[in-house]
Amino acid sequence: MSYFTELAHQYIDGAWKSGSGSWDIIDFNPYTGDKLAAITIATTAEVDEAYRAAERAQRGWGATNAYARRVVMERALRIVEEREEDIAEAIVTELGGTRLKAGFELHLAKEFLREAMQLALRPEGRIIPSAADGKENRVYRVPVGVVGVISPFNFPFLLSIKSVAPALALGNGVVLKPHQNTPVVGGALVAKVFEDAGLPPGLLNVVITDIAEIGDAFIEHPVPKAISFTGSDKVGRHVGTVAAAHFKRTVLELGGNSALIVLDDADIDYAVDAAVFSRFVHQGQVCMAANRVLLDRRVEREFTDKFVAKVRTLRTGDPADPRTHLGPLINSSQAEHITALVERSIEAGATALVRGETDGNLVSPTVLTGVAEDAEALQQEIFGPVAVLVPFDGEEEAVRIANRTPYGLSGAVHTRDVERGVRIAKRIETGMIHVNDGTVHDEPIVPFGGEKNSGVGRLNGESMVDCFTTQKWISIQHGRSAFPF
Repeated sequence: MSYFTELAHQYIDGAWKSGSGSWDIIDFNPYTGDKLAAITIATTAEVDEAYRAAERAQRGWGATNAYARRVVMERALRIVEEREEDIAEAIVTELGGTRLKAGFELHLAKEFLREAMQLALRPEGRIIPSAADGKENRVYRVPVGVVGVISPFNFPFLLSIKSVAPALALGNGVVLKPHQNTPVVGGALVAKVFEDAGLPPGLLNVVITDIAEIGDAFIEHPVPKAISFTGSDKVGRHVGTVAAAHFKRTVLELGGNSALIVLDDADIDYAVDAAVFSRFVHQGQVCMAANRVLLDRRVEREFTDKFVAKVRTLRTGDPADPRTHLGPLINSSQAEHITALVERSIEAGATALVRGETDGNLVSPTVLTGVAEDAEALQQEIFGPVAVLVPFDGEEEAVRIANRTPYGLSGAVHTRDVERGVRIAKRIETGMIHVNDGTVHDEPIVPFGGEKNSGVGRLNGESMVDCFTTQKWISIQHGRSAFPF
């Protein structure tokens, strides 16, 4: 099957169909520039149709035995395993991910499907004591109903699966809106996996569209009771505001500006390896990436020399080549943005220890030092292959610098004294932080999410139950109550 031919459609109520819009979303290969597909855009009519279909289908699905829902997740996992090479090829083609990145994304996608199998059986009810004689209080976990999922372009298959599979496993219907740069891998391909796994029609719908066409209709629609959004903090703020106005719950997984801290007693060679991977994996287009590498001045020279030497060995080029470390950025706008950011930083006084070059959407690594505290390269998320090295004197300054950002997603601390690392990690204002490791990690059963501008709520594990189910109290009076009038 050619995914970009067969799946270049909307998927609504179990049918593959065209949108009714007057223009097409063009899907490009970001490395070659080749046109992969043209998808007629969904309008508010298709958004409504998708949500109504999910609402109808969910009524029966929510009442379905949890073991039957688990079977669908099991089949979906087997399908991903059987088609792994084809899906990996699609990841390389549509989003410019390297072979290494595609393997990493698929590994995690399979792990999240395995967790979704368990989540189907996870909700538990409770019986709570009552002060009234003869009264029984039962608290049930029930599906929220229909969930709207908005997924990003950087890990589109994984990050769609990450919300879609648990929401379905817990008895909900879903409407998925993938990013317009990755409509097939992030949307249609996910629908195909679940369609072939035997998911009943209407439960999962995919609308490929743009806010230029539908505005806030995806969020404002009366059917969805929860919105799961992964993307930038700017868009996330808008999503949260609109959803709150309509009394919808949200889980917002947003950007980051993570710091990897190298203390004076760190294993320098190991810290270099962790920092290079944490900054440059998938061209730096990762919310958990180590934007800032903080160095104790006592190890600054040694670390910098080794870091620069390793960065110079990274190969930028064809993502299909197994030897490539960095493929293209997702589009020309992002490549131009990163290039301009580097130029502005240097004009403002920063020093480029490695100066990357831009060739189309290919942007090779840059390493900056001497960046001013208030510079955008230190204050904003850099969604590209630019590392900023920042020296510090002692633990207190390291903590101050690490926390001097509106973001708080991930981070790392490197030290030979593990408990020292934990003490510092506790003081960093992030939702996740790792001692003696990289900053880019995700596991299906641990809480994933950020503080400050990096998001609201958590995904993964038990947090999924909180996101996609609600509690319902049913009391039973055995015998007769006494009423005051």
